[in-house]
Amino acid sequence: MSENESPSPSAVQASREVRAVISRLRRRILKASEVEDLTLGQSSVLARLSDKGGVTASDLAATEGVRHQSMTATISALASKGLVERQPDPDDGRRLLITLTAEGLRRVEEGRQVRTEWLADRLQARCTEEERRAVIATMAVLERLTRD
Repeated sequence: MSENESPSPSAVQASREVRAVISRLRRRILKASEVEDLTLGQSSVLARLSDKGGVTASDLAATEGVRHQSMTATISALASKGLVERQPDPDDGRRLLITLTAEGLRRVEEGRQVRTEWLADRLQARCTEEERRAVIATMAVLERLTRD
C-alpha cells in the first residue's frame, strides 16, 4: 500500500475489532489473577522484574510510563511485602538495583499459572477444537504484525 492510499474498510474494521477484543481479554485475564494485596501497577512491576532482573527505579518508571516518585512508592510497597529488594549496583555504588525476592518470583509465577489456566479453561469450555485451531492461526497472523 502506498503512503497516500487509505486502509481498506476491512483493515479498519479488523483494527477496531482486534483492539477492542484484546483490551477486554487483557482486563479479564488480569482480573482472573487479581491478588487483593497488590495493585495492578505493583503486579506489572513484579512481572517486569521477572523478565529483566535487577533494574533501577528510574528504568522501571520509564518502562511503566510513570514518574520516578510514583515508582519509588510502588517499590517501597513491594519491599514492605517482601516481594522485592534493593541492592547496590556493582558497577555504580550510588545506584540501587531492584530485584525480585524468592517470594516475589513465586507470586509472579503463580499469577501467570492462574491466568494461563483461566484462559485454557475458557477456550476448552466455550470453543470447539476447530475454533481453538483458528485462534492459534490468528495468533500467528497477529504475531507477524508485531515484527518490524
